[in-house]
Amino acid sequence: MTEKKKARKTSTVDEDLIRELADLLSETGLTEIEIERKDLRVRVARGAVGVAPVQGAGAADTPAPAPSSAGKDNVPANRPGTVISPMVGTAYRSPEPGAAQFVEVGASISEGQTVMIVEAMKTMNHIPSPRSGTVTEILVEDGQPVEFGEPLVVIE
Repeated sequence: MTEKKKARKTSTVDEDLIRELADLLSETGLTEIEIERKDLRVRVARGAVGVAPVQGAGAADTPAPAPSSAGKDNVPANRPGTVISPMVGTAYRSPEPGAAQFVEVGASISEGQTVMIVEAMKTMNHIPSPRSGTVTEILVEDGQPVEFGEPLVVIE
């Protein structure tokens, strides 16, 4: 067997996985997705200017991108009281289908109270309120894909 054939057979890049992730980007409308399995990390992005390096286990994590400065209806993500998504995933406004929603516009909530869930890689991540106050805007629909840094809820 030639050296080139050996190198191809031992390659750690799973082309089928990359194609599946690219298809998932198209289906969900997301611009980036990352998956990590054992010693392999793969990031697939659309509309990217450069190519992100693939890192093995033990490599330093890449810094997280800065939160976006504006979201739906031009609500600034850095405005006090705006709850932003800490990850890429799917936002859910209730703990399970058919259950009451975590918060509604006009509801008074306390700091640390769950305002919604963002599902990322089959993990349900509760998103807590950073402050007490009244919910003035809910910027995402139930089951909507969200990006890192996207505004979710405004609390005043």
